[in-house]
Amino acid sequence: MTPPWGMNKCSTDNRWFEEQGVSFPAFKSVPISALKQNGLLQSLSAAANGCRELDISEEVQRAREEWEAVENVHPGGILEKPPGPVPLISFNEALQHFQTADLSDCRKKIQPTVPRRGLAAVAHFLFGPPRLHQQLQSERDLALAIAQCGLDNNEKVHMRILQTIYKKLTGSRFDCARYGSHWEDLGFQGMDPGTDLRGTGLLGLMQTLYFVMDSRILPLAREIFKLSHHETQNFPFCVMSINITRIVIQLLREERLSRECNRRQQVIAVLNDLYVAVFLRLFNIWKTQQKTISDSGFVLKELEAFAKRNPKQLLRQLETYLNGNAVLEDGFQVHVVLPEVFGPNLSSGSNSKEASFTGVCDLPAETQQES
Repeated sequence: MTPPWGMNKCSTDNRWFEEQGVSFPAFKSVPISALKQNGLLQSLSAAANGCRELDISEEVQRAREEWEAVENVHPGGILEKPPGPVPLISFNEALQHFQTADLSDCRKKIQPTVPRRGLAAVAHFLFGPPRLHQQLQSERDLALAIAQCGLDNNEKVHMRILQTIYKKLTGSRFDCARYGSHWEDLGFQGMDPGTDLRGTGLLGLMQTLYFVMDSRILPLAREIFKLSHHETQNFPFCVMSINITRIVIQLLREERLSRECNRRQQVIAVLNDLYVAVFLRLFNIWKTQQKTISDSGFVLKELEAFAKRNPKQLLRQLETYLNGNAVLEDGFQVHVVLPEVFGPNLSSGSNSKEASFTGVCDLPAETQQES
């Protein structure tokens, strides 16, 4: 389709090129949205050889405005073009939104702790971890309620979270479409990130947001993202991130984080630190042991088992990393691999014939013991 403005004065020049036998190389077709973002659409609407639009009639101006208002079309329907650049959002601002939003429907779905019956309940009461302090239970329930929230196209904060993650990981200054293959480049399973959030809800995106908006750990997030695009060691970054959030939720519900939460008098901050700590461990294992996508299911299961046994050790390793036990590599901060980071079984992961990629929240929950 040819834009209906600014082309008349150049038509004679185009005929001159045709008469002289001048040809131009074919250009690869690109989306209109891309042309708009980099200014090519505006350039194409200007006349060639210095021709300029001198007198723009009201009709032409109206046609231009209609062209600029072209909507983004996706398989599920039509979304209106946002009026301007979507501003980045910090983790705290997003959290404040959820603290004040009506999450009553989401709260009805939460199950704060894993139910135990019979001997399992007695053993947990006598020998299990301490219960979460009562004053912290509302913060725990908020985190679990966020995990029940789905992605809402009509909620501006949700869209800002998505755009912020995209921009911080890719370094792009431009907004991206709500649907498209660019989300697959970030490591989602399809063109709609919302379909990957089952089991973790918006908490899955919130923890990724925390990862990319904290200046201390953003270099680590980008280094992991870089590894996820490695020629042979690639893996879907965001799907892996969501699986790690699922592990964190499971530890919270099993009360394995209660002691640390009680000590720090925080819940969400502990969840975020554990999320980063598990991702740091995954990064060390994946990079040093040359893991590939075929090892992902095995690695995730081992990460979950290790996190359940040693959440405090994971948090100590993260603290060591944040305290400066790092080196610079290709401009990014990379953790100096600690000997104790690896368990005795992880090195054998690549030999497992049953190891395969684990989709979002496919890992089974811990088997409940019953009398």
